[in-house]
Amino acid sequence: MTSFKLKRVIFKFFSLLSVIRGYNILVLVFAQYLAAIFIFSPKKSARNIVLDVDLFLIVLASVCVVAAGYIINNFYDVKVDKINRPLKTNIDNYVKQSTKLTLYFVLNALGFLFGLLISVKAALFFSVYIFGIWFYSHKLKKYPLIGLIVVTTLTLLPFFAVFVYFKNFSKIIFVHAIFLFLVLMVRELLKDLQNLKGAIVNNYDSFPVVYGEKRTKQFSIFLLLLTLIPVIVLFNYPAISYMKYYFYFALIVLVFLGTYLWSSTNTNQYRLMHNVLKVLLLIGVFSLIFIDTSLIVEKVIERLN
Repeated sequence: MTSFKLKRVIFKFFSLLSVIRGYNILVLVFAQYLAAIFIFSPKKSARNIVLDVDLFLIVLASVCVVAAGYIINNFYDVKVDKINRPLKTNIDNYVKQSTKLTLYFVLNALGFLFGLLISVKAALFFSVYIFGIWFYSHKLKKYPLIGLIVVTTLTLLPFFAVFVYFKNFSKIIFVHAIFLFLVLMVRELLKDLQNLKGAIVNNYDSFPVVYGEKRTKQFSIFLLLLTLIPVIVLFNYPAISYMKYYFYFALIVLVFLGTYLWSSTNTNQYRLMHNVLKVLLLIGVFSLIFIDTSLIVEKVIERLN
């Protein structure tokens, strides 16, 4: 009996991790801390940044509101996901819908409170994010182009909660943000192409349903071409140092994706490209440590001392 209860708890735990996209949450935490150390506050020691209580609260608040966002999206997309992701839906269903909704409100409340512990502005920032996620899931998702822009912005926003905290308004950060925005937008379009069948069955007005598969691919390729602009601009900043090799690699991958996308016709191909972009973004997160190699040496020396 005890063994059965333990199995249920384990299944529910992994089900909850699936609902809140535990992998994405973990990547967000790494991205925020690495960005804080190597981009937003390069003059501070790594130890001081890691032990910064306010930064920890910002990361914690981000985790809470992003996890809540995944829960509410899961709640609204349950019918579509049954067709597009039957296995994931079965795993997610180990947790009741009522439990998910309760957790949604609890996580949002915690995110707001953690923000409030930092400042009123931080609490307002997370409040806007919470409202934005709900409004997108409830209303804006019905408008393909607006919904696409909003969901891409909301995906990028938690990463820049750290940017707001450190008040680092350098041009290189904005250019990097444009690159990320374009890549994330293409990823969202590939996800819509991948989920086309479920969207049609459930009368869901996704971008490919409204504008067609061909135009969606054309628009995606256009966005991939646009990524050349921020990358070329970034090459003019010596501070990116060895991270330039990541952008060389990214350009090769994005050109390949654009070529492959044009001839792609089935769900598995779209899923492959979507996963390739996820890996590319993950590599980009860990490539932040190479943005200025002198900083790495300084921080290692500080750590040894």
